[in-house]
Amino acid sequence: QVQLVECGGGLVQAGGSLRLSCAASGRTFSNYAMGWFRQAPGKEREFVAAISWSGGNTYYADSVKGRFTISRDNAKNTVYLQLNSLKPEDTAVYYCAAAERVVAVEGLYDYWGQGTQVTVSS
Repeated sequence: QVQLVECGGGLVQAGGSLRLSCAASGRTFSNYAMGWFRQAPGKEREFVAAISWSGGNTYYADSVKGRFTISRDNAKNTVYLQLNSLKPEDTAVYYCAAAERVVAVEGLYDYWGQGTQVTVSS
C-alpha cells in the first residue's frame, strides 16, 4: 500500500501561483511513477501531469503545458506540482496518484490521495 496526502491548495487570483505537494508513505516511493489529476465541479477527473520514478521523464496535458511543472524528491518521498499563470478554469480538486509506470490513464493508477482544492478567482 501507498498512502498519499496532498497539501498546498488554496484560493488565488488569476495569474497567481501555487505549489502543491504530495507526501507518500508505505511502499518504496521511488518505485512508482507519480501523476496529478484534477476534477472540476460537474466534470470528469482529467490528467494534468506525470513524472517517471527517476524524475527523468515528465508529461503534461496540453491545457497546462508551459504553466505547470511536476517534480519529485525521492529522498523526501514527495512529488510537487508548481502551478503558475493560473486561470479560473484551473479551479478544481487536485489529486496525486501513484502508478507502476508513467501514464496519463487514470485507470492505471493504483493509489490516490484525498485531493486538495485549488480555486482561481478572476
